[in-house]
Amino acid sequence: MEVLDAAAVRSGLDPAALVEALREVFTGPGPVVPERTLEPLGGDPPATLLLKPAWGLDGWLGVKVATHHPGNGERGLPAIQATYLLMEQDTGRPVAVLDGTELTRWRTAAASALAADHLAPEQVEEHLVVGAGNVAAAVPACYAAVREVGLTRVWARDAERAAALVEQLREQGYAADVAPDLRAAVRSADVVTTATSATSPLVLGEDVRPGTHVDLVGSFLPTMTEADEALMTAARIVVDAPEARHTAGELVGPLGRGTLTEQDVATTLADVVSGRAPGRTTPEQVTAFVSVGTAVEDLAAGVLAWRAATSS
Repeated sequence: MEVLDAAAVRSGLDPAALVEALREVFTGPGPVVPERTLEPLGGDPPATLLLKPAWGLDGWLGVKVATHHPGNGERGLPAIQATYLLMEQDTGRPVAVLDGTELTRWRTAAASALAADHLAPEQVEEHLVVGAGNVAAAVPACYAAVREVGLTRVWARDAERAAALVEQLREQGYAADVAPDLRAAVRSADVVTTATSATSPLVLGEDVRPGTHVDLVGSFLPTMTEADEALMTAARIVVDAPEARHTAGELVGPLGRGTLTEQDVATTLADVVSGRAPGRTTPEQVTAFVSVGTAVEDLAAGVLAWRAATSS
């Protein structure tokens, strides 16, 4: 059985190839994806255990075991820690164990880029990344596969971490700077990507210009939210998976209060990518992609990383 550490996973997940692998899997009939299992682990702030299986992609079966520890940033660790087990579906034989933390951050960023390819404006002069953690650092490389971005701006509660990410992005060849004021940065952005563990809104609807695409990737529990109700009720919403409707805090509250209906959040990324539903419909439309992370993304990324590692 192969063991693929973070470096091996990273080298096997070319951002453009990963975006296309996700495009293919969202276009087709798709693997079997049971709803994920969530278990509270306690602690302060509370941690969560997630189990995410999927099978039916070219004979592969995969399971991710992940934890979310929102206090990990203070420890210098990613909030999401994960391990991925890739198996033959017909026999159950384990083929590889992959670093699931690296897998998760790249498939999350790639899924956002895939959604942006259908929902974001064609011209992206400013892309605001809210957050400076593991996933946020992967976003520009994946977006580069679908859009030419003039400037990437980074805002984070920890200004030093924002500055460190900007320096890293500049070293990678991206035009980047720190956004000192979040609300002002939202007002000037063409695309906003949030990748945080926020439990109260960071992006306010009153600050979002017509035509903006907002990419919400941090909230996967009802207690987490990165955007306010004003934004969610004004935007055309696309979710990565149906379960987002009752697990993403941005949707749970408005749905419970009746300010959003089930029809408002019925469109999935698979619907848009496959052509069953349109992407952006007008230049002035505000769009929002709500991503809670679906196991089909993990399986597609795991297979891509394993094939890259074993073909070299």
